[in-house]
Amino acid sequence: MSHVNLVTGGAGFLGSHLCEALLARGEEVLCLDNLFTGRKENIAHLLGDSNFELIRHDVTESIVLEANRIFNLACPASPVHYQHNPVKTIKTNVMGALNMLGLAKRVKARILQASTSEIYGDPAVHPQEESYWGNVNPIGPRSCYDEGKRVAETLFFDYYQQNQVDIRVIRIFNTYGPRMQVDDGRVVSNFVVQALRGNPITLYGDGNQTRSFCYYEDLIRGMMAMMDNDDFTGPVNLGNPDEFTIRELAEAVIRLTGSKSELVFKPLPENDPTRRKPNISLAKEKLNWEPGIKLEEGLKPTIAYFAKEIGL
Repeated sequence: MSHVNLVTGGAGFLGSHLCEALLARGEEVLCLDNLFTGRKENIAHLLGDSNFELIRHDVTESIVLEANRIFNLACPASPVHYQHNPVKTIKTNVMGALNMLGLAKRVKARILQASTSEIYGDPAVHPQEESYWGNVNPIGPRSCYDEGKRVAETLFFDYYQQNQVDIRVIRIFNTYGPRMQVDDGRVVSNFVVQALRGNPITLYGDGNQTRSFCYYEDLIRGMMAMMDNDDFTGPVNLGNPDEFTIRELAEAVIRLTGSKSELVFKPLPENDPTRRKPNISLAKEKLNWEPGIKLEEGLKPTIAYFAKEIGL
């Protein structure tokens, strides 16, 4: 059966790749984006496809559409962008979820929430599994995003229990690849752009905090597997369990770019998690999913993309 898919945040980094993957399956895609952090360039090559439609709209406002699958990805995902207007960020998370859940209820659509590893906060449990409730500061600089995503998960499960809405919830761990923004402030894009320009690479703290980096192709595959699963609501972690220190990432980027950049250390931002690694045993069991692309393998096309973006 071919589906009509509504992708909110469809012009963003992950959203645009998801739109492409759905079109490649011969499905219809309604891409909804207010272009706050999404970019028309990400989906310009899709505009001529008769199965693709771009709708410029803000998810904090209700909308009436017909779709039988909804992927709710709309929200600035990098600290620079989500802290730029924290009230807007939490409205996007909460009002966006309410509006999309209301739509799913009305048209009887299956709906997927792109949640985040940030709901675990600065975790006291390692690696993080779905049963862990998290360690989140409700009034910190990151809370508009962290708590916004937590409330969105609450709303999804309340709509599921109260109104039998067909929900799916995924928790996305650090994902990277082409179409990330040059200035989005995330660690992979920061390091790659600094290295390509020959600027010092900025590490916070001692560089020994860890992250797990998932290439976008693996993530999209997991997201689609979750939406295709008929009897599992989640939440489920999607991410790459290979754990690297931030310093190891910086060194890999320097090696792959051939850069002469030096490492510069600055104080750690408030509430920055010290360790982040998904336990993906649930995704393996329920979705038969695990990532296959190693960090260096994914960094190469990412570096090539950024080199083109900054005109090298």
